[in-house]
Amino acid sequence: MSKDARIYSIDGGAIAAQSDAKSLTEQLDDILRMLREEFPEAAAISLDFNGKLHVHIDVRKGEDVPLLEARLSLLDPGLFTHISRGATPGHPFSHRISAVINR
Repeated sequence: MSKDARIYSIDGGAIAAQSDAKSLTEQLDDILRMLREEFPEAAAISLDFNGKLHVHIDVRKGEDVPLLEARLSLLDPGLFTHISRGATPGHPFSHRISAVINR
């Protein structure tokens, strides 16, 4: 029995393969690379998915938070939304900026 490696749409029609499209891993790596280049002062940058893709940028200095929020909102317009700030879990002296990634 031969295996069918084609991708089908919901209506049953075959979807043409896009060989030039980046894989999900490559897209996420690109986002992380862009963030690390833009925010070298960040102690940590992480992604998580819980229904929506989120980025978390942790910094040590509280005075960096408003500046990072502003820079994040201008970086690749429309990519980062619902920017918020909060505590970093397990790190009482760190500050976290979080945003939803729209891609």
